[in-house]
Amino acid sequence: MSFDKLFDKGFKKRNRGHFASLVRIALSDHKISSIELQFLHRVADKLEIDVIEFNQIIKNPNQFPINPPFLAAHRHERLYDLVKMVLTDTLFDSNEKSMLTKLSIGLGFSSNAIEGIVANALDSVKNGDDLEAFSKHIMATQSS
Repeated sequence: MSFDKLFDKGFKKRNRGHFASLVRIALSDHKISSIELQFLHRVADKLEIDVIEFNQIIKNPNQFPINPPFLAAHRHERLYDLVKMVLTDTLFDSNEKSMLTKLSIGLGFSSNAIEGIVANALDSVKNGDDLEAFSKHIMATQSS
């Protein structure tokens, strides 16, 4: 197998895992709203998730592991997407926060600082921060 095929396979695997994490958050209230579904379709396009994979992941997101990225910048980007999913609809509840916390730890964020990271991540996205500003907030939270 060529190096290119190995890279593509790992890349797709990480993307499917990230997409499944987004679906887990959307399903944390036991249904996917139309606005959450629109968000999932946009992210699926960005992550190169085809229709067949999309449907498989929607049916059983727990079948796909998180596969955390190695680089902190990529972890921040994944967390940013997760927080945007949480805030997509107006129904933010304890189930979504709990799922966001679990997935954040799965991405490799320290469990000792996770409450502050999740709180700052939510505040940052609510304030309309772009990914760069979001990352700065998360890095500041991790270093304090």
